Amino acid sequence: MIFAPDLFAGKAFLVTGAGGGVGGATARLLARLGARLAITDVNESALETCARATGAVALLGDLTQVSTCEEIVTRARAALGRLDGLVNAAGVWVEGESAKADEADWAACIDVNLKATFFLCSRAIPALEATRGAIVNLSSDAGVVGNAGAAIYCASKGGVTTLTRALARELAPKGIRVNALCPSDIASPMLDHQAATYGGSDPAAYFARLLAHYPQGTEARFLTPDEVAQNVAFLLSPAAAGITGAAVMLDFGLSAGY
Repeated sequence: MIFAPDLFAGKAFLVTGAGGGVGGATARLLARLGARLAITDVNESALETCARATGAVALLGDLTQVSTCEEIVTRARAALGRLDGLVNAAGVWVEGESAKADEADWAACIDVNLKATFFLCSRAIPALEATRGAIVNLSSDAGVVGNAGAAIYCASKGGVTTLTRALARELAPKGIRVNALCPSDIASPMLDHQAATYGGSDPAAYFARLLAHYPQGTEARFLTPDEVAQNVAFLLSPAAAGITGAAVMLDFGLSAGY
């Protein structure tokens, strides 16, 4: 996408998961487009790296705690003076047989992917109402269709997708837009971690199994963080003024049918 270099001049955004692939790429793009940023992550070194690259206010925090979500939003608004948008890009992956899942698997995924997303949105509402701002929640193709062996992750992202629609309806009278971006697999540290954790001794075979589901056949590939970031920026932009409550698929047609 081609954006005006000053598209977000005067605007202020909070980006979560900024130490990761998508969150970091989003923060860098928004900064290039003139935005002022507050960013957060649980990984201090990755967070500081992104902050140096973007001039952002770095807010270290564990978003699985509601009190931390509240503190992050409060500090972001105080540091930036306003809040025009929130990007919920923090996320974790869990997979495995449902019969063998335990409560720790559930909590690890649901708390980051769904609980934190809700409470960040919730606590940002007053600030976003003041600016008639926008929220972009990173969901997934797995938040729209089911993936065998990933029931917990699908539950978390399915929750994000429907939460987004509910908030869009609730917040429309306040002038706040809320959308979910639903990407397929992204070439990122998170995907590398998936392969290392769940791919046994053969990460390449793990990647191949994922790509085998794509309709492009031998031309199938993973998304890049920059491609996802460009779609986030679009959904935050005035060009998307008529879009709210959408689950925007960015998945090479993966969820279109079987």
